[in-house]
Amino acid sequence: RAGPGGPGQLHAGRALPVRSPPGAEEPGMEAEAQELSLGCGGEGGSPAAGGSPEGEERRDPPQASVSNGGDAESGKELVELKVIWNKNKYDVKFCLDSTGAELKQKIHSLTGLPPAMQKVMFKGLLPEEKTLREIKVTNGAKIMVVGSTINDVLAVNTPKEAAQQEVKAEENKKEPLCRQKQHRKVLDKGKPDDVMPSVKGVQERLPTVPLSGMYNKSGGKVRLTFKLEQDQLWIGTKERTEKLPMGSIKNVVSEPIEGHEDYHMMAFQLGPTEASYYWVYWVPTQYVDAIKDTVLGKWQYF
Repeated sequence: RAGPGGPGQLHAGRALPVRSPPGAEEPGMEAEAQELSLGCGGEGGSPAAGGSPEGEERRDPPQASVSNGGDAESGKELVELKVIWNKNKYDVKFCLDSTGAELKQKIHSLTGLPPAMQKVMFKGLLPEEKTLREIKVTNGAKIMVVGSTINDVLAVNTPKEAAQQEVKAEENKKEPLCRQKQHRKVLDKGKPDDVMPSVKGVQERLPTVPLSGMYNKSGGKVRLTFKLEQDQLWIGTKERTEKLPMGSIKNVVSEPIEGHEDYHMMAFQLGPTEASYYWVYWVPTQYVDAIKDTVLGKWQYF
């Protein structure tokens, strides 16, 4: 039996065990709780709460070193990256098992560039759904980022819109085609004597007879014949008649003749550039839309 001195006294030659007070933990368990694990961001956790038993020496948490290898405590493998954006370089340590989408979030925190506006490249466009390990990102890899912040976009758009307005204003200042020298030399000859009558403010179908009484750019007489059954436009002069498949005509442009708005000057684009325009002058205004629809097809306008 225990003597009056309590449980710590000897009884029959044996020392009775001393129980730890409530709330205290064994030294080995407390030390284990103080170990830090390194997450994907490279930051350690805080030590577990609770003191060590009196007389037990407290151990400091181990210092975590980042390297391109497995961390013994956390199991997270980190990789060192060089992120390059807008002439800026960022050294980043990132989890190798994180996805491209998570890397975009990290880049957002560094640059302020929203993920949706980022184009991230590593051996091509970085896939968001794959991990850095799956696309074989290695230590020291360069990650190129292209994109502009919302503030940059707003700053660029304002002068750009102003420049577009200036260009439009300059275009409006340009003189009409009928005042340009190459057209003026034909128009100065005046209206042909046998020109077809015009009806202003009215749109009519093409007549069954050729459109005649017009000039070409050389000032010679020209007539237009629309062979619908053959899908051809015949351009006839005194010297010859050119038979053009309507599918070969790239475009048709026209402009009212200044001072004679009931007549147009019209060009058929026969090649890839404006140099291929075949100009016809004094086209009656009521036939202009019908000519464009016949040559180009109405579907071209939609």
